[in-house]
Amino acid sequence: MTKTKLFIAVLFFGALFNSCSNDDDGPAVATIELETIGLKPLTGGTAYQGWIIVNGQPVSTVKFTNPEGVVRLDVFASDLASATQFIVTVEPVGDIDNGPSDTKILTGNFNGNSAQLTFPPVVADLSSTSGQFFLATPTDNVGGVDNGNDEFGVWFMNGDTAPGLSLPALSAGWKYEGWVDFGTQILSTGTFSDVSGVDDGNFFKGSGGTVPAFPGEDFLVLPTQVPITGITLPAAVTSKRVFITVEPIADGDPKPFFISPLSANAGITTGSGNPVTMLSNTVVPSGIVKRPN
Repeated sequence: MTKTKLFIAVLFFGALFNSCSNDDDGPAVATIELETIGLKPLTGGTAYQGWIIVNGQPVSTVKFTNPEGVVRLDVFASDLASATQFIVTVEPVGDIDNGPSDTKILTGNFNGNSAQLTFPPVVADLSSTSGQFFLATPTDNVGGVDNGNDEFGVWFMNGDTAPGLSLPALSAGWKYEGWVDFGTQILSTGTFSDVSGVDDGNFFKGSGGTVPAFPGEDFLVLPTQVPITGITLPAAVTSKRVFITVEPIADGDPKPFFISPLSANAGITTGSGNPVTMLSNTVVPSGIVKRPN
């Protein structure tokens, strides 16, 4: 190769190298530091995701499942400088879209270089919840005759015709769910949004009776289509912990979510004349997000 050709080749390679280096450098990146209280690690395929709001539009960070300690999230510095709000969502299993889910769990507006994150604006104010339930098995009372096995069911009712739960309406992306902790298994009574409506459960109900128009469940029969092990039905609810949780709509985890506004231990008495009062024990998450000075 002549010296002239060699010189041209070196110039071409140098120009190409510089071009790639500039592309690799790209726009400046800044790191957000997120610290939360009360958020728990997610399992089952769901994940948290942070979002900054820039000119009214959401800009995503990476997903994460463990919120403990300081979570560092990278975004373009130019976007972060213009951000007015920060949101944390719970994203469903298999999420591949570019927008936030409806299941927002924390939000806050930037004031200077930080934003205090709170739960009520994007989920609900759970500070004034109350509830009660009683033990009964109406779904196997053929012809209205009590079979005398009321210890196997739980219903969130006040008497025979009124709701037993006082809960605020949840924002889009969330639902309530009832649970009974049997020790070897925690079984769902079903999810619901309306305390005066039938929930989506009743998987274990008896036959011949009536399903009340309220959340609840009779744990009488184990259906073949429900893959549950470690428990034998009928299962007595007496002396067991009964509780309500707030769940993401697209929750991929069969276990209870960590936000539980109401709970109580069932007694040994049954029937609508022996209600159990539930205690409000909600600890809602909060947090702070900081951007570089």
